[in-house]
Amino acid sequence: MAGSLQDQLLNAGLSDAKKAKKLDKEKRKQKRTAQKSRTEVVDEVKLAAQQAREEKAARDRELNQARNAEAQRKAIEAQIVQLIDNNRLDRKGGDIGFNFTADQKIKKIYVSGLQQKLLAAGKVAIAAVTEGFELIPAEVAHKIAERDAARVIFCTQSTADALEGEEKDWYKDYEIPDDLMW
Repeated sequence: MAGSLQDQLLNAGLSDAKKAKKLDKEKRKQKRTAQKSRTEVVDEVKLAAQQAREEKAARDRELNQARNAEAQRKAIEAQIVQLIDNNRLDRKGGDIGFNFTADQKIKKIYVSGLQQKLLAAGKVAIAAVTEGFELIPAEVAHKIAERDAARVIFCTQSTADALEGEEKDWYKDYEIPDDLMW
C-alpha cells in the first residue's frame, strides 16, 4: 500500500487523472492566496477531527470524574459500615423502650437502663444501618458524622438546660419524681 490515497483511487479506477489534477491545482492556488494575504489555510477536516478529539476528551474526563466520585462514595460507605460493625454496643437484654426521631419519624429501640442514661448524657449515640439502628460510642459517632451526618443521631437532653431563670421559677413548686418514665 505505497502511495497516496489519490494514487490508490486512480489505480482502482475510482477517480480519473483530470479530477486529480484539478484538485492539486486548487490546493496550490489556496496556498498561494494564503501566502499573499498572510492568512492560514483552514482545513475543515483537520479542524473537525480536532474538535471531535476535544469533545471526546471532555466526555472522558466527565465519565472519569463520575466514576471517581462513585468510588469515593463507596469507600466512605465502607468506612462507615466498618466503624459501626467494630464499635457497636451490645443491646441484648434491653427492656426499656427508647424513642428517638429519624427521618422525621419516631423510632423505638430497646436498651438497658445504663444505655438509656448514656444516651441521655451524650456518651452514646445511635447510628443508622441498613437493617435498623445500632448504639455506638460518641467518639465513633463524631467520626461517622464527619463522613455522613445523616447516619448518626445524638440524643442528648439539652431542653432542660435551655429553660430560662423565670421559667424555672414557674415549676419550682412542682416536684418531678426521679423514677418517672415518659
